Amino acid sequence: MKHNWYEKKVLVLGLSKSGISAAKYLNSKGANVYITEQKEEKDYDKNLLDELKALDIKIETGGHSDEFINDSYVAITSPGIPPESEIMQLLKKANVPVISEIELAYSQTNTPFIAITGTNGKTTTTALTAEILKEEFKAEPCGNYGVPPCDLLNDNIDYFVCEVSSFQLEYSNSFQPEISCWMNFTPDHITWHGNLENYFNAKAKIFKSPQQPAFAIFNGQDEKLLEFSKKCISTVFLFDKKEEDNCCYLENDIIYFVRNKKTEEIIKFSECPLIGHHNAQNIMCSIIVAKLIGIENDKIKDAIMKFKVPEHRLEYVTKIGKTEFYNDSKATNPESAIVAINSFNDKDVTLIAGGRDKLTDLTEFCNSVKNHIKTVILLGEAGKRFEEELRKNGFDNIIFEETMQSAIDKSLQLTPDVVLLSPACASFDMFTGYEERGQVFKEYVLSKV
Repeated sequence: MKHNWYEKKVLVLGLSKSGISAAKYLNSKGANVYITEQKEEKDYDKNLLDELKALDIKIETGGHSDEFINDSYVAITSPGIPPESEIMQLLKKANVPVISEIELAYSQTNTPFIAITGTNGKTTTTALTAEILKEEFKAEPCGNYGVPPCDLLNDNIDYFVCEVSSFQLEYSNSFQPEISCWMNFTPDHITWHGNLENYFNAKAKIFKSPQQPAFAIFNGQDEKLLEFSKKCISTVFLFDKKEEDNCCYLENDIIYFVRNKKTEEIIKFSECPLIGHHNAQNIMCSIIVAKLIGIENDKIKDAIMKFKVPEHRLEYVTKIGKTEFYNDSKATNPESAIVAINSFNDKDVTLIAGGRDKLTDLTEFCNSVKNHIKTVILLGEAGKRFEEELRKNGFDNIIFEETMQSAIDKSLQLTPDVVLLSPACASFDMFTGYEERGQVFKEYVLSKV
């Protein structure tokens, strides 16, 4: 339901990309917009702040004042602000409701949303799904990947293909996509959510009443999601699991789609430009969405074949001599790194890992390293704990380096078949984010060609 925002006081939390998008949209609808930012103003913020102030948007930095909070009609939160933060407690005390930017966008349009969530794989699936739908519709990737959906509200969009994080879903209580996809579930973001159950429940919201979609798509190989799917009141489809009906599966290198007990051959996985079984799952999920919307098989295949992997997600960089380099900087937890590591079989692989430790269990990570990796080069704050866990699990071929550049130099000396940057850690000990980490990796590798 669209609101009349004219002269309503709206508070935006933080100068994030999504917060700025919400602020500009609400300002264009006549709202009195206030932005409150916990961090102090930086020199590089000046141009942005000047632009916002020119729109008569009020901004405070370095804390949250009663003047900004009191009498707010609603607060739009940035994804990174946890429920237990000071500002959330202040808003609760002031009885100000809090919603996500995605929820705001959803409330302003009748255009259907396709929501894609999960611990890993959601960005590639979002990008691929949008690419396939563009064969016949105007579909745009948005949310956690692409642009904030508020940026698209004035465009003539047929489908919002929206990557949604647990952070965004925590503050989305009426968001009801037409199709919701859950790629997988593994431990992550425990500190933000408080515990694993809260993390699961945040993602589960868009599959439960009153937010349940018309169609719900789940990973058939994820036991927790498979069990959850049995309680889902939407029409359920499973990927990576062969069923009598409503599924998409891989068998003998062919991806098949089944609906109304009719089986269709879609594509040979070995011909796809994506490697690894996790990408087969991403493709299968995207195929289900495309089939539900009515895209023809030949157009689905064409779009998959043209698809380029999003940056920093098991991204092929180049080949130097016999050595191929892959940038998987987005692997900020062990589970993501495991997916990349397991994509390489019967090859001499050097893994570059480490960064800021998330202190999650490393047992499965160590098992994957033992089975698929010849040499591990460790960087950053997590290095010592990773070394201890790897040695405890019987892996000893470990090298320490101080910088990304020296790690790449060392890997070139080893002349492996593959050098894989898949850190299994956050990046903030050495970089501003996984994007900068991946960019540094790529630029230095390419300088060696």
